[in-house]
Amino acid sequence: MDQQKQIEKWLIKAVGKKAGSRISTVQKRIFNECISKLSGRTPNQMKTLTATIIPRIALYKAFQQDNELSGKAYELTRKYMIEVIGRQKHDSTSFLEKFPGFYRAYSKTFLKIMRTTDLQVSTQKEGMDYYDITITNCLWHNACVEFGCPELCRAFCEVDDITYGGLNKLGFTRTQTLGMGGTCCDFHFYRK
Repeated sequence: MDQQKQIEKWLIKAVGKKAGSRISTVQKRIFNECISKLSGRTPNQMKTLTATIIPRIALYKAFQQDNELSGKAYELTRKYMIEVIGRQKHDSTSFLEKFPGFYRAYSKTFLKIMRTTDLQVSTQKEGMDYYDITITNCLWHNACVEFGCPELCRAFCEVDDITYGGLNKLGFTRTQTLGMGGTCCDFHFYRK
């Protein structure tokens, strides 16, 4: 489902039809304003910004501007990100775990993406039963800072905890993230 439609549907469920419609209208306006300010991005960065990052930033800013819900802006945006996005990503990863060779295939694919992506700057290290990704520059963190809501990046980071938490074949830890004030995001994945 398109992120904008998903947000609109969730808003009605989370805050009711009247408030949901009001927030959705503002969210769409802010989304378009943010997109119009983007320049100097690669096609891959633009795709990620427009499909996943900016819709959530716009949702947060729409809540912040709302007279009735501004005090719950972070809480509500985080709720959407954790309960909808995090849960979808967890369910998808959990489903993939059912296939033979999951750990090997997932780790190789993840590492290949991290070595070639322009969404983050990272170093990678791998062993027989683990792989580490250390991110020192992140599109999600940069976008939150650029659009004046660095505090929202914490919720983006928490989605990873939901995505990888409680899996049967893949473990996940980290001690810090850029979005939580760290100097890097130090992902550690390991075979369970």
